[in-house]
Amino acid sequence: MRAYELMIILSAGVEEPDVGARIEQVSENIEAHGGEVKTEDRWGKRRFAYEINHQHEGYYLVLEFVTEAREMATLERLLRLADDVIRHKLIRLPDREAVRRGLLEDETPLASAG
Repeated sequence: MRAYELMIILSAGVEEPDVGARIEQVSENIEAHGGEVKTEDRWGKRRFAYEINHQHEGYYLVLEFVTEAREMATLERLLRLADDVIRHKLIRLPDREAVRRGLLEDETPLASAG
């Protein structure tokens, strides 16, 4: 299993039900590839440091998930084509960090006693 963190910035004009629908769509895509969303963090509307696509603020979401899929191209394509997504960033978390966050089990062998 691999652990990922996905940040999505939605248009500031998006309503709360639409945020839930976008999260559901992303979750379904992850689950279709044998994954599981572990955490969902809605940061809410934040002002940008600079203008992006003629907008000054956006709605931030952060999802952490694990999956066996090695290629996340379909998820990336889904987010690239969505009209309400201003930006997104998908990163694979290092195993040590994923274990620290509780996303993966620690699989390091125990030191032999004796």
